[in-house]
Amino acid sequence: MRPVRTLAEALARDVLVLDGGLSNQLEAQGCDLGDELWSARLLADGPEQIEAAHTAYVRAGARVLITASYQATFEGFARRGVARAEAARLLGRSVELARAAAEGAPAPVWVAASVGPYGAMLADGSEYRGRYGLTVRELQRFHRPRIEALAAAGPDALALETVPDMVEAEALLRAVEGCGVPVWLSYTVAGERTRAGQGLAEAFGLVAGNDQVLAVGVNCCEPADAARAVEIAAGSTGKPVVVYPNSGEEWDAGARAWHGTGSFAPERMRDWPAAGARLIGGCCRVGPDRVAALSAALASRAG
Repeated sequence: MRPVRTLAEALARDVLVLDGGLSNQLEAQGCDLGDELWSARLLADGPEQIEAAHTAYVRAGARVLITASYQATFEGFARRGVARAEAARLLGRSVELARAAAEGAPAPVWVAASVGPYGAMLADGSEYRGRYGLTVRELQRFHRPRIEALAAAGPDALALETVPDMVEAEALLRAVEGCGVPVWLSYTVAGERTRAGQGLAEAFGLVAGNDQVLAVGVNCCEPADAARAVEIAAGSTGKPVVVYPNSGEEWDAGARAWHGTGSFAPERMRDWPAAGARLIGGCCRVGPDRVAALSAALASRAG
């Protein structure tokens, strides 16, 4: 059997463990993320911290790393006085740091460049609402330059993630056309609807027949909502499903704090592959310990 070289080939053969929340691991390392650029600030001010966070997830068993570019945009960097050429270099650095962390891993590790939603740039929690009042064309123009910069750095995939509504999903799918990199599309949801209120079957259906999309699913949501979303995504598209929920705690955008208790239970996620999930991990507040437990749970199921 020839070696697996692409992420798509790997998904055809195996279930892959994603990493967890990058921001919570950076905070655990002592980093201050109280800034509109969030973890993206460290691309300039502390790249070694980002690489260390990625490395922690590789050691926990992650087979796919998501870059620190979720909140990295030309507009956000410009507000901090970062010139456009330097911003493009920092976007490329996000891919390089994940690649460096993957070197020497005992098994292949792929890199997905994060393309966060428009609301992430606003840094006001609107990625959990959507409905920005912008057209598909306007959102496409916003996303395309960052996608080009990330694609130029050579990731294995682009993670179009935490997408709150179908309008932005359509814009992102248009923006990635011709970039030469496969993508996954991942909505943030509440129950069986996007955060903007659209039904998930219709939302997932946007990728039907799109060969550039290697997986579709959900992230940055309640673990309980993720389980049903896996079934809907698989049934709506026939594509592999990507799923990486939060810890189960609730984010208060006004107070910029998490509340409640966690409900991320790796042992309950063992059944998700049978429903179609091929990329499984965690998002906000899911650290290396939980990813290690998830990796063990999935391995025990395969065994």
